[in-house]
Amino acid sequence: MCGIFGIANKNKFLLSDVINSLKRLEYRGYDSWGIATNDDIMEKKVGEIPVNSNLGDGNAKVAISHTRWATHGGVTQANAHPHSDCTGNLFVVHNGIIENYLEMKDLLTQKGHKFLSETDTEVIAHFIEEKLNESKSPDEALQEFMKNSRGTFAVLAVRKGDNNVYAAKRDSPLVLGILDGGYAIASDIYAFSDKTNRAVWFENDEYAVINSSGFRIFDSDGKHVNRDARTFEWKEETQGHYYDHYMNKEIHEVPDVAKRLLVSLQREQKMQLEQLAGMVRKAGKIIFVAVGSSYHASLLGTFFLHKAGIDVQTIIASEFRDYTFVDEDTLILAISQSGETMDVIEALKTAKQRGARIASIVNVPYSTVQRMSELSIQILAGQEICVAATKSFINQVMLLIALAAELGYRQDYDKIPEELQRLFDFEDEVKKLARKLADSKDIYIIGRGMSYPVSREIALKLKEISYVHAEGMMGGELKHGTIALIEEGTPVIGLVDNEEIISNMKEVEARGAEVISISDCPTEFGGMQLPVGSEASFALGASMIGHLLSYYIAKERGLPIDKPRNLAKSVTVK
Repeated sequence: MCGIFGIANKNKFLLSDVINSLKRLEYRGYDSWGIATNDDIMEKKVGEIPVNSNLGDGNAKVAISHTRWATHGGVTQANAHPHSDCTGNLFVVHNGIIENYLEMKDLLTQKGHKFLSETDTEVIAHFIEEKLNESKSPDEALQEFMKNSRGTFAVLAVRKGDNNVYAAKRDSPLVLGILDGGYAIASDIYAFSDKTNRAVWFENDEYAVINSSGFRIFDSDGKHVNRDARTFEWKEETQGHYYDHYMNKEIHEVPDVAKRLLVSLQREQKMQLEQLAGMVRKAGKIIFVAVGSSYHASLLGTFFLHKAGIDVQTIIASEFRDYTFVDEDTLILAISQSGETMDVIEALKTAKQRGARIASIVNVPYSTVQRMSELSIQILAGQEICVAATKSFINQVMLLIALAAELGYRQDYDKIPEELQRLFDFEDEVKKLARKLADSKDIYIIGRGMSYPVSREIALKLKEISYVHAEGMMGGELKHGTIALIEEGTPVIGLVDNEEIISNMKEVEARGAEVISISDCPTEFGGMQLPVGSEASFALGASMIGHLLSYYIAKERGLPIDKPRNLAKSVTVK
């Protein structure tokens, strides 16, 4: 969660440039924001980052900034970053969680430090201040903090009159961009990918001193670390003027990004796909690890690989340690849009300790998950700004279909992008259904076999974007409890790709449910019959219709679609 951005430059830059770069990270959190410079400019506010700030005409050579997703302390101006020490000369921004902050805070309070916020971050500023009072240098103070703190962090700090930006990293992502005349440092490359395509990635338990002339990286013992810049490629999408929200734009990009991925799997990433298939064949056990929409993609991947005769299971990353057994004969296949999801990273650490091999499917290049992997394939969905995963989910599933086909799953998937494009012909029907369901408090989505993961994906979007209580579930489980919740008029969406689900839809219809069908064949129920040619394209098509339905219900309700409450796109805390 949270986004941090800093810059050290030879020439003065407008603070509006810093704020614009920070806004590119706003999908990581948008509860509050703030900025500080080394020449006594500091501002922090509650709410989203403004398009035009009253700081826009100001300038500086050194600055740090932060956009917050609240963890410790409420959404208040006092809890917004940056945080300062008692003197007001040192400013700190932080992404992560300091697990032992209370004991650190108690010790610092006993030494006379005054705290103004409820956050864990503020202890960093006061800890560094205390070490400076002991005649330590700023980088020595940062090194001491790393040795005394427990938890996760990406930290940036500046001091008045000091031209350096000080940085430290443990588990939370941090990357340095090489600019003309200076350096930028941020939570991910998107903060500066419009300015440079060269970057340096930090590893765990490293800190750095950065100024306009250069940078030096050190390990936790203070030993200098040599690190070369890498050139990265990152597809940035621009918002068309005819889309009201990024979510709608990104759903409409699905056919193009799906085609882009297929071309890559036939050309640039063909060898990686073949190598991944080889790793699957050789493994004694294959386990998908993912969360959220990526977990739903992994469920579909499990279905497709089973069709190819491959024994595989999927585990939600946060429960990985307790619900699976891993050894040297295990292949872990991680799926993550950002490649920075903390639960996935923690699961991979556990797997590595037990000797498992690791491969991954990611969207963001050079992410932590990708760097932890022996082999990684990119889904090439491009920049996704809306918190909800739409085109990235579709491309994850597309890649898993291609992997299963490589292993023997009989599926002609080359035509899927064209089939998905034709589904926009149903958009008016989706809008009509959204108007009908806009006031619903509960919606149930049922599926069987392949359509079960799709039901869960649609339910997730209804919850996170439309704020509707929605459940996606196996049709066969209805009669084991949930059917007690079905009342007259309760909406139940059935995903019809097999005969058995029809019986479940009849069961809820008999109890007064308003049954809606999304199918690949004619049914007796009202709904949509999708013109798709395979089970795989039905899974993707039904998902896309569900994404559109969630979008249009949210639009009917006047909700903040791209930035839903309490959520962030990159979940970098446990």
